[in-house]
Amino acid sequence: MNSKKLTWGLLAIYLLALTWVILLKLQFSFETLDHLRNINLIPFGDSAITNGTIDFSEIIYNTLAFIPFGIFLCVLGQRKSLLKMVGIIFLTSLSYEILQYIFAIGGSDITDLIANTLGGVIGIGIFFFLLRIFKEKTCKIINIVSLIAAIFLILLIAVLLLVNA
Repeated sequence: MNSKKLTWGLLAIYLLALTWVILLKLQFSFETLDHLRNINLIPFGDSAITNGTIDFSEIIYNTLAFIPFGIFLCVLGQRKSLLKMVGIIFLTSLSYEILQYIFAIGGSDITDLIANTLGGVIGIGIFFFLLRIFKEKTCKIINIVSLIAAIFLILLIAVLLLVNA
C-alpha cells in the first residue's frame, strides 16, 4: 500500500512538472509568457513546419514528455484496459491543449495531441517490457527510478528559482 502512495505522490510531482513545461513554458510567471491563441487542426501541418521542413524535435520532445505518464498509469492501474489507459492519456493531453487555448499561452495543436498520446502509449509498452524482465519487482524499480528523478527535478527547480530570484 505504501508503494501505491509513493507512486501517487510521484505522479503528482510529474504532472506538476509537466504542467510547468506545457502551460508555463518553463517560466515562473504568466507575465513573461507570449500570449498566443492559435489552433491547428491539420496533423503535422504549419505549426510543425519550420523553414519548409517538419521540425521533428518538438514532436520528439512532446512524445518523450508523456512516456512517464503511460508508465505511471500502468503502475497505478494494472487492471485497467489498454483502451482506458490510452483514453486517459489522450484526454489529459487534450486538456492541456484546451487550457493553452483558454489562457492564450500557446498554440493548441493536433500534432501535439498525437505526439503526447504516442508518448503515453510508448510508456505503456515500456512498462509491459519491464514487467516481462523484472516481474513483481517492476513497480518497486519504477518507483525508485522515479523518486531519484523527482529529487533531481526538485533540485533543478530550486536552483532555477535561486538563480532567477
